[in-house]
Amino acid sequence: MAQVTLVGAGPGDPELLTIKAVRALEQADVVLIDDLVNPAVLAHVLATARVIQVGKRGGCVSTPQAFIERLMVTEARAGNRVVRLKGGDPYLFGRGGEERATLQAQGISVEVVPGISSGVAAPASIGIPLTHRAYSQGVIFVTGHGKDAGSEPHWPALAQSGLTLVIYMGVARAEAIQQGLLAGGAALTLPVAVVQSATRAEQRQLLTTLGELPQALRSSGLGSPSIIVIGEVVRCADAWQELVQSPACKAALHR
Repeated sequence: MAQVTLVGAGPGDPELLTIKAVRALEQADVVLIDDLVNPAVLAHVLATARVIQVGKRGGCVSTPQAFIERLMVTEARAGNRVVRLKGGDPYLFGRGGEERATLQAQGISVEVVPGISSGVAAPASIGIPLTHRAYSQGVIFVTGHGKDAGSEPHWPALAQSGLTLVIYMGVARAEAIQQGLLAGGAALTLPVAVVQSATRAEQRQLLTTLGELPQALRSSGLGSPSIIVIGEVVRCADAWQELVQSPACKAALHR
């Protein structure tokens, strides 16, 4: 039976691949690789395998989703062992659910190999736990923008939850996110972390507050791909105490 394996490549560091992901890559005849996947993971792919770039990046020219799905169907029906290699986890903002449904509708078996999402790896890389008995009893993973205006996240309601917010694809929407959360009662002094290119050698990060978020982002030059973490757990970050001792931050926290 024709089969496709949806594989999560993790956040960037190739050592964060799971053993099952490595085995899938070693057995693949065709690998469809996303733009955000670290090319270093291709060291596990056979020299005889075909690697096809099917990049998808917000704000950039992207391979159409329908084309990717047709390509998977074609290659699987041709008898090839197909791996769809995605950054992070296939089922967390990775369109894995859409692809699985399309493939199954075409009579193709699908196996899903989970990966470590950047929403988990990014905060961990700078010492932030997503839950903490003293700060937050839960976490919400949310995209920074909806598919259309009608599916825009309800930021005031998210603010009122009191839970840690982990926001994907939110840098370009930082001001709208800030205003929505403030409208829901979030404090200007609520801690925020932004981590770009988590777990890679080029990782950069920013610690700030909700009141300072848009300006701090502009000043930092951080862009996509980044994860934004908002909540009291950010106080656990390795550099938070150093930050709050700075004169500029002291002034912001007491506005």
